[in-house]
Amino acid sequence: MEDNTKLIESLLGKATEYGKTSLEIVKLKALDKTSDGISSFITHSVVFILIGSFLLFLNFGLAFWLGEILGKLYYGFFIVSGFYAFVGFILHFFMHNWIKRMLNNYIIKQMFK
Repeated sequence: MEDNTKLIESLLGKATEYGKTSLEIVKLKALDKTSDGISSFITHSVVFILIGSFLLFLNFGLAFWLGEILGKLYYGFFIVSGFYAFVGFILHFFMHNWIKRMLNNYIIKQMFK
């Protein structure tokens, strides 16, 4: 009888250790996914900010240049904003589902990586 008690205690000790180890593995996997997501977000944000700044100044330069050519400064801004309105219209009505599907696939791929 005493032998069975020691066997059960040993089994319970091993099960406890297994549970602790499994919990530690889950924590480390969650930490890995979180750190990967955050680092990916930060690098993408920096690149997005740099490209956004580049495009902003490029658009200002283009608007000023077109305005100078056309004789009135605000004509250049109207042309640039009209171009973006046209592009936005095209993207919204013709490419909305494609862009949405691409973003969904990218997010899902990042989550399961």
